[in-house]
Amino acid sequence: MTVSRTICLGFLAVIAVGTLLLLLPFTHTDGSWGGLVTALFTATSAVCVTGLIVVDTGSYFTHWGQMVILTLIQVGGLGYMTATTFLLLLLGRRFGLRDKIALQQSLDTKGMSGVLSLVQSIIAMTLIFELSGAFALTALFAPQVGFDRAVWFGVFHSISAFNNAGFSLFSDSMVGYATSLPMNIVIPTLVIMGGIGYQVIMELYMWMRDRLTGCTECIVFPLNFKIVVSTTIALLVFGTLAFFLVEYHNPNTLGSANFGGQLLMAWFLSVIPRTAGFNSIDYGQMTTAGLFLTIAFMFVGASPGSTGGGLKTTTVRVLFSATKAVLQGKEEVLCYRRKIPTQLILKAVGVVFGSMTAVVISTIFISISDPELDFIKILFEAVSAFATVGLSTGITASVSTTAKLILIGTMYVGRVGVLMLMSAILGDSEPSSVNYPEENLLVG
Repeated sequence: MTVSRTICLGFLAVIAVGTLLLLLPFTHTDGSWGGLVTALFTATSAVCVTGLIVVDTGSYFTHWGQMVILTLIQVGGLGYMTATTFLLLLLGRRFGLRDKIALQQSLDTKGMSGVLSLVQSIIAMTLIFELSGAFALTALFAPQVGFDRAVWFGVFHSISAFNNAGFSLFSDSMVGYATSLPMNIVIPTLVIMGGIGYQVIMELYMWMRDRLTGCTECIVFPLNFKIVVSTTIALLVFGTLAFFLVEYHNPNTLGSANFGGQLLMAWFLSVIPRTAGFNSIDYGQMTTAGLFLTIAFMFVGASPGSTGGGLKTTTVRVLFSATKAVLQGKEEVLCYRRKIPTQLILKAVGVVFGSMTAVVISTIFISISDPELDFIKILFEAVSAFATVGLSTGITASVSTTAKLILIGTMYVGRVGVLMLMSAILGDSEPSSVNYPEENLLVG
């Protein structure tokens, strides 16, 4: 039982428990037993913080059913190992070396020192953001649904947004608040902070703390912080402009709003595909250019150590720097005057190739099971499931049972990660002392 197998099986166990709970009559508004595929799909989508749904969450599930979904989202967003560690810490259990190694791999940190304190910081940080978001969203929803319901709606949407899940209790998600300035501030802020990575938030907090306390020591941000923050800002700015340009003339999306509303909606469209799943427009009415742009943003995803999925911003930046080095004829890959290790470049290549393979396989099998669907909609659904985004053109509930099972598998692979899943299946590689001769070949 390797560490990767422990993590992969842990996610499966949580999905199984969630499925059983969502089958029970008390979780459904009609009081009947639920369908197996519906319960399995919803539980997988919640644990994998995806947000794809086959039934309307707000009307199909009771308050208890929504509580189950919210708990699954929280466990899935924190990660199996982080959530388990927090519960065991509450029970006073001591952690051994194996537990710390599992946490280190789950959180994608460099060392094992301070891993438990990092978990405690993650829990505290999560509570701060989710409670702040809940208060703000309660004030936003109160005029429409009443204060009592607004409290629950605020808590639900805050946790869903910070964990990049995208589940909503509104039947049209955030379409009713598409041009609302408070919604376009609160929800994107929660999504960005949840998807930027816990370590980046902690480093930013320490920098601000030292600035406010007048500390004279200069904090040097690590390379991971610089890449994550700069790439995220670049994607947000480029995405806002790109979505505005390709959709401003479309009366079914941005075209029906005024200029200010169009900018707010374009901003929301640039944030959500990485990787939250809320929608303020009908994605089924987007132009082909808008759909492809959304697919690209979904595939890039969030940042390492966060609640989001996708390739991750650092992976894309490493490959961009490697491509730049090749075009310039350099033998070293540099970023912010730091050399990128060859092992890291190989890992980035493996992540991209494995991710593309998973999406291609998922798209092919869904195309076979549902040949009447448009290719762009199938590709959109497959990428959304793999990148744990949760956006849809509206076909999720109507696809065949086979396609739903394929999407369930795709969501799971995207959440645990291609490399970790292959490591769980194949086991840890054995070290080798053999050096093979080098030989060139034609590439490109």
